[in-house]
Amino acid sequence: MLVSCDVQEDTQIDACFAEIGKKMGGLDIVVHSIAAAKREELTGDFRDTSRDGYRMALEVSAYSFVALAKRAVPLMEGRKGTFLTLSYIAAERAVPHYNVMGSAKAALEQAVRQLALELGPLGHRVNCISAGPLNTLSARGISGFSDMLKTMQEKTPLRRNVSLEDVGGTALYLLSDLSSGVTGETIHVDAGAHILTA
Repeated sequence: MLVSCDVQEDTQIDACFAEIGKKMGGLDIVVHSIAAAKREELTGDFRDTSRDGYRMALEVSAYSFVALAKRAVPLMEGRKGTFLTLSYIAAERAVPHYNVMGSAKAALEQAVRQLALELGPLGHRVNCISAGPLNTLSARGISGFSDMLKTMQEKTPLRRNVSLEDVGGTALYLLSDLSSGVTGETIHVDAGAHILTA
């Protein structure tokens, strides 16, 4: 089943979950894998970020997770629901050219903790994967991304970049009963890059 949804439009989110409820009757898992920023906000100085650019990045990349959770919870009644989202080390550290997306990822990780606190008593778990740089279309839009991949491969403890399979395996763990006691966590899948000081 495929339902299109613009997460900047509440009416579309409502319609999306109404359709899911009608066709599927309920929901067990929500994977939030969406982020966006205006291209011009990912170049130049962070202090030049526009108000509109900042708002858009946080709305799409962080608030949408909260908005989706609100609509998903009623469809999880009587089930043990699981929520998962994706972050990046820029939520914790300054990363050149990541600019406003670092702010958005920090907000997203806080939303994971807050939702885990609120949804735990309902039997639902909420977690996050902080992945190392992945060679995706959106990542290639970040200035200096190719250099970042090369540097990570040379410096990480595992001396390699992470793959989609690395991230997918961790996602499978977090979405399954194998992680039934894990909630409110951000798990780094970055070949160990997050333990480095520089």
